[in-house]
Amino acid sequence: MEKGTTSPERATLSPPLIGAIGDRDVAIAMVGEEGHAIDPQIVQRAIRKIDWFLIPAMTIGYGLVYYDKAILGSAALFGMTTDLKLSIPDPHNPSAVDTSRLSWATSTFYFGMLGGLYPMSYALQRFEIGRVLGGVVILWALVCMLTAAVTSHEGLYAQRFFLGFIESIIPTGFMCIISGYYTQQEQSLRQSWWFSSTGLWTIIGGALNYGFAQITGGGLRRWQYIYLLAGSLTFIFGLFCFAIPSSPVSAWFLTKDERFTAVERLRYGQTGVRCTKYKWSQLKEAILDIKIWLIAIMMASAYTVNGAVSGFGPLIVSTFGWSTLESIVFQFPLGGLCLIAILLTGWLGSRYPNIRIWMLIVCCLPVIAGCAIIWKSEWAYHAAAPVVGYTLTGTFGGVVSLIITIGMSNVAGHTKKSFTSATIFVAYCVGNIIGPQLIKSQTKVFHYPELWLGLIICYCITILASVTLYVVLRNENRKKESAVVEDDAERAKLAFLDLTDMENPYFRYML
Repeated sequence: MEKGTTSPERATLSPPLIGAIGDRDVAIAMVGEEGHAIDPQIVQRAIRKIDWFLIPAMTIGYGLVYYDKAILGSAALFGMTTDLKLSIPDPHNPSAVDTSRLSWATSTFYFGMLGGLYPMSYALQRFEIGRVLGGVVILWALVCMLTAAVTSHEGLYAQRFFLGFIESIIPTGFMCIISGYYTQQEQSLRQSWWFSSTGLWTIIGGALNYGFAQITGGGLRRWQYIYLLAGSLTFIFGLFCFAIPSSPVSAWFLTKDERFTAVERLRYGQTGVRCTKYKWSQLKEAILDIKIWLIAIMMASAYTVNGAVSGFGPLIVSTFGWSTLESIVFQFPLGGLCLIAILLTGWLGSRYPNIRIWMLIVCCLPVIAGCAIIWKSEWAYHAAAPVVGYTLTGTFGGVVSLIITIGMSNVAGHTKKSFTSATIFVAYCVGNIIGPQLIKSQTKVFHYPELWLGLIICYCITILASVTLYVVLRNENRKKESAVVEDDAERAKLAFLDLTDMENPYFRYML
């Protein structure tokens, strides 16, 4: 668009539309049906302010989610398995150890998240995001700190279930916030920024846990201190969440002109900003949309590695002859590679169009190689090869980050977006539930063959689903391009009517 000064007074609504704002995007009340010239300098200033307000907080918030899940593996090294009887002698082989209770403690969290995803996504759409997020995160902090009071494995199961239910609000909320503030092209980098805390907090969490390992006195066990710290940090984050606006329309940290510009610049991409009315027609379309289910298959298959690595990583590494502290330190290179993969793929995806699916496939290959190396290498005392293979699996972060970006940048209509974000993380939960169940302590002497073979198969499924999705999206774009003649006035009018990607002839899918 040409350079010019924007003003909310320039936005006009036709009389029939004024009475139907509730069915439309909230943006239309600010910018109207017609396109407006915007000043590139104001655009850049608005984007910069949005980035600095949202991204650091989201990185910390999702980092706390990841840390909260991952510390179970480290806490197990600090006496939690003994205190809560998570590890017991195998009744069929007294010389072996049965860790199935620890597996279920890991999986129970994701059963809770499964139960919370759709209700939380509905609440985020219907009510003010800041108030809902803030209240739920404060509750999450309290439940997290109560982990230190658990005295049995049954109590841990209950605590983990409720923790998962509450934490389900974070990923779905963050995905929808990014899709409502940024263009399709920008979403790749921004989604990767907050999701990169998966790798960043693997490093930070490892450093914190290494520090807790030095505690030798005090009235509590070391694993109890870890959960008290995580809960305290989460409480501080929860207070901040109350200040998060629901959309750029109500972004209090922007000036009047910046808010107008931040909304108007989203018109061309046709993804919309926010609509509080829950539309059953969009829900039906989403349920019948094969693209969403391909994304779900990709996420479920890809995240099996996290269910195993985050919950059992330190324990697996310790079987190579490394001490408790050394096993924690080896989380650093894994987290570093995960962080690099997420940020690099996010940057490339925002800079170069239609390479996201191909990058996803490339990132799958090191994970497959890493699993094969761990499985088939010699597990001698202080063996290097399995540790290298373990580190290589860190590229799974790039795979999952790209799945989130591809999923959320290729849907429109706020109800459909909410359903998609929840479905992506339902699949995430399925992967995390399956992963720990692949670990059979009885097969340790054979290098856990079910685990590594299962992960390799899952990543082959991810690749096949990705190729299928690429073909589907490419064909959908070709159909749209052949069926519509470009009309800028019509494009501008349809942008904020809360149409879905399938209803809007001007919507184009990012490959």
